[in-house]
Amino acid sequence: MLDIKSIRKDKESFEKKLQTKEPGLRLDPLLQLDEKLRHLKTEVEHLKADRNEKSKSVGELKRKGESTEALMDEVRLIGERIQALDHELTEVEATFTDLLSRLPNVPMEDVYVSQDKEENEVIKIVGEKPSFDFSIKNHVELNEKLKLFEFQHTAKTSGSGWPAYRGMGARLEWALLSYMIDVQILNGFEFWLPPAAVRPPMMFGSGQLPKFEGQFYEIHDESHPLYLLPTSEVVMNGLHFDEILDEESLPLTYAAYTPCFRREAGAAGAQERGLIRVHQFNKVEMFCFTKPDQSEQMMETMIGVAEEILQGLGVHYRLCKLVTGDMSFSGAKTVDIEVWLPGQERYYEVSSISNCTDFQARRSKIRYRSKGEKPELVHTLNGSGLATSRLMVALLENNQRADGSVVLPPLLAEKLGVHVLS
Repeated sequence: MLDIKSIRKDKESFEKKLQTKEPGLRLDPLLQLDEKLRHLKTEVEHLKADRNEKSKSVGELKRKGESTEALMDEVRLIGERIQALDHELTEVEATFTDLLSRLPNVPMEDVYVSQDKEENEVIKIVGEKPSFDFSIKNHVELNEKLKLFEFQHTAKTSGSGWPAYRGMGARLEWALLSYMIDVQILNGFEFWLPPAAVRPPMMFGSGQLPKFEGQFYEIHDESHPLYLLPTSEVVMNGLHFDEILDEESLPLTYAAYTPCFRREAGAAGAQERGLIRVHQFNKVEMFCFTKPDQSEQMMETMIGVAEEILQGLGVHYRLCKLVTGDMSFSGAKTVDIEVWLPGQERYYEVSSISNCTDFQARRSKIRYRSKGEKPELVHTLNGSGLATSRLMVALLENNQRADGSVVLPPLLAEKLGVHVLS
C-alpha cells in the first residue's frame, strides 16, 4: 500500500506514475475522502473534548447544589452527535481504505513507461533456439507416447485444467523440484514447507485482495475462512505479518515449495493447452526481506539463482525487464525469465522476479529497527525459482528426438537413473 501522507504532498507526481500502470487512474476521489475523514476525526475530537469539559461542569454544579438539567441535555446531545459521527466515520474510513488498497505500487524510475508488453526490454539471452531436422511435436503430442501426465482421469475427479503426473512423469516432476530446492539451499536460502492455505489478511498484505477478489480458490468456512495459495509469495510475506525485525537479521532469504492454485487459469485457447496454463502447479518460490538499501542487490541475486537453475538444465532462455503496464500490482520493478517452447513457437515465463519495495510491508506492517531509531518498513522481493509445469514443457519439447523420445539433461538423468524417456 502507498503512503497517503506522501500522496497528499505530491498528488500530481503520484498520479502520473500510477497512470503508467493504470492509465485511467485518478487520485481526486481518494484525496476527497481523505480530507473528509480527517475533518470528521477532528470534529469528533473537539466534541469529545467539549463533552468532557461539560461533564466536569456538571460535577461542579452538583457539588454546589445547583441545577444540572440544561447542561446534562447538552452533554446528551453532544453524545448523540458523536455516535452519529462515529458511524459515519466508520463508513468513510472503510471506503477510503478500500480505495487506497486498490492503488498499485509505483514503478521505479528506470522502468520503461508503456502499456504494450511487446515493448518489454530483452536484457539478456542465454543459449540458442534448438533446430530440428524433423517435424517436431508439442508436449501434448509427445505425451501420447510417453504417458508422463494426463488430464482425462482428473477431469472426472476435479474438472478440466487439473493435471496429474504419473509414472516417470511424477518422478521427473519430483526430481525437478528436488534439484531446484538444492540450488536454493546452496545459495543460502532457508528452505520452508509452509501451509497451502492462508487467512484473508495475508492475501491483503501481499496485494492479492481486494483488487483481485474472485480470481482465487476460497475455503468457505464461516468460523475460519481461508484461501488456497495462488503463489507461496502470499504465505511467505505473511510469516512476519505485524512484526518488527532486528536490523542485524536482515536480509532474510527464504525459499519455499508449495502447490499453487489459480482460478483464472485454463481459459486460454488451443495454443495454451496441456501444461501451459493449469489450475494447479508446483513452484519453488524465493522470498526476501531486506533493508531498503539492500533490495536492488537482492533482486540481482535472485535473478542469478533462477538463471543458475536454467543453466544447469541446459535450457535456452531470455531475461525481460517489464514495462510499467505489464508489471504486477505489487511490483516496483520486475524481470521475467522466459524459456523457448518450440511446440508453441514462442517464449513463456517460468520466473517473475519483483522488487516490491515497501508496498507489501506497509500493508502487512512488517518493519525493522536500527539501534536507537524508530521502526522502518522493510522491502520485500519475490521470485519463482522456478515453476515446474512450463519448465517440464521446455524439457520435453527442446530435447525431443525424431522417434518421439526425449533426452534428459545429465543432472536429471543422474537423479532418475534414466537418460532417455521413450
